Amino acid sequence: MRITELLKQESIGLNVSVSTKEEAIDKLVDLMAAGGRLKDKAGYKEGILAREALGSTGIGGGIAIPHAKVEAVKEPGLAAMVVPAGVDYEAFDGSLANILFMIAAPAEGADVHLEALSRLSTLLMNPDFMEGLLKAESKEAFLKVIDDAETAKFGAEEKKENEEKKKAAGYRVLAVTACPTGIAHTYMAAESLENMAKKLGVSIKVETDGSGGAQNVLTKAEIDSAEAIIVAADKNVGMARFNGKPVIQVPVADGIHKAEELINRAVSGSVPVYHHQEDGSESSTSDEGKDSIGRTIYKHLMNGVSHMLPFVIGGGILIALAFLLDDYSIDPSNFGKNTPLAAYLKTIGEQAFGMMLPILAGFIAMSIADRPGLAVGLVSGLIAKMGCTFANPAGGDVNAGFLGALFAGFAGGYLVLGLRKLFSKLPKSLEGIKPVLLYPVIGIFLAAVVTTFINPYMGMINDALTAFLNGMGSTSRILLGMLLGGMMSIDMGGPFNKAAYVFGTAQLAEGNFEVMASVMAGGMVPPIAIALCTTFFKKKFTEKERQSGIVNYVMGLSFITEGAIPFAAQDPLRVIPSCAIGAAMAGGLSMAFGCTLRAPHGGIFVLPTIGNPLMYLAAVAVGSAVGCVILGFLKKDAAS
Repeated sequence: MRITELLKQESIGLNVSVSTKEEAIDKLVDLMAAGGRLKDKAGYKEGILAREALGSTGIGGGIAIPHAKVEAVKEPGLAAMVVPAGVDYEAFDGSLANILFMIAAPAEGADVHLEALSRLSTLLMNPDFMEGLLKAESKEAFLKVIDDAETAKFGAEEKKENEEKKKAAGYRVLAVTACPTGIAHTYMAAESLENMAKKLGVSIKVETDGSGGAQNVLTKAEIDSAEAIIVAADKNVGMARFNGKPVIQVPVADGIHKAEELINRAVSGSVPVYHHQEDGSESSTSDEGKDSIGRTIYKHLMNGVSHMLPFVIGGGILIALAFLLDDYSIDPSNFGKNTPLAAYLKTIGEQAFGMMLPILAGFIAMSIADRPGLAVGLVSGLIAKMGCTFANPAGGDVNAGFLGALFAGFAGGYLVLGLRKLFSKLPKSLEGIKPVLLYPVIGIFLAAVVTTFINPYMGMINDALTAFLNGMGSTSRILLGMLLGGMMSIDMGGPFNKAAYVFGTAQLAEGNFEVMASVMAGGMVPPIAIALCTTFFKKKFTEKERQSGIVNYVMGLSFITEGAIPFAAQDPLRVIPSCAIGAAMAGGLSMAFGCTLRAPHGGIFVLPTIGNPLMYLAAVAVGSAVGCVILGFLKKDAAS
């Protein structure tokens, strides 16, 4: 609400003379009453005095803004007074108040006084605005100074708010896009849906649930008025708000590749209605809206992975920096902690990296059972990390590792779901103690017991896998590197890519640094190969594609495989095989050269932490060149 809407001419006093703060308050209260804003003048003044008792509202610089939110106010309003000689309003800087604004707000209304206070405080910081108010010779001129300043300062913001209000009831289709890492697929799916909707003449708003949090969040009014909602996501997003609305649920890749089909379905009037169950499960009036068992498990897994990755990347790179900055010759057995700086970085990195398994398990469980599952999953994941066990059939220490945390997350989540169904039969009077007592105590205990018993068996599988990898011959290791490198390129950020990357980070935690090197080499190739192709085979690409190709150099060198997606989406039969062959070549060569990588991300920016870095660069360069040449050979000339 604008200041000029709150301030009536009857509530403005110019060239006023008052000698004390009490007189100033009395005069402002009279002006407020003159504007018809008050139900009880005495009650309002009592509220003003109560606020002043907490501390003077004289904010210094010649300004005072007394205010109160009380029952005595009939409707929001302002009163203003100019005191040329000034009055002592007990400001912190000792200055006399020349300009005084009084704010009145109803006790049960919105916080209009806070908005007005914020706007006034902002405008009054401008000396020109202050001078204009002091020089105003009439109430009309006083209001014009405020109106002009408010328009200049907040006009664009108000225009945007008004446009949003108009749009709120005008979106035919709403969408939510989300991928496990929340980087590329999330925003590419959003852009694809927005562009296609514009082409089809369908109004759409897309919420992106990215790595930095949800943006362009859908409002209740927008959801209520929309014809249908498209949820293109590979992890769980908030679905309760869509209860009773037609909802299409698809993988995020469909948002990129099948935007036209999705929007046409959304406006067809035949989308099944979504029903959100109290136990966190989902149902639909048609099987079309339901996820398969495999996809449901995948979404739960990716929800855990998406929350785990920041810990893996942040902790892993800090550990790698510790090795980079340490002196190996001081004490080889304590490498990474020989110098104070290295020890500090490695300690922080180990703590962050060590949280990956509890975080993975916790957010898998939360994806399954909503908030009650989080604590249960976190504790179960911690027990898997610690390797707690009553008895180890294999003997020796238990290393349940990544597989143990996976099991702990799913076990914890489904245990809580079972408890929710069981406790649903309890009296409603006990509803309040379920989330604070029953779920955490019983859930944590049962999930911990299950995890404790299963740890030895998960440890056996984990140790066997590690022993298998360590015992592989050179040829087998090269084949493994080729497989992982190729997987990084097959779907460029999709399930195969994520499976290879998660396997690499899990092996990084086990000390198999060659695996992570092959994974990152394979992931760097697709964008670089496409960038090279746009440079050396210019006739194969449009001018816009060549410009995008330059960006792919940076994305590829930064290990952001998703930079290749726009090209793959336009020409998948040529781009994907070319990039996959080049990526497999890079992964295999990295393994053949014995390259290692202690950081889980970073591209060339973590080159100093790579073992045998020159040959690693050679592996990436060869793979990129192979992908470039194959793509240049397969791709047809672009239309002029």
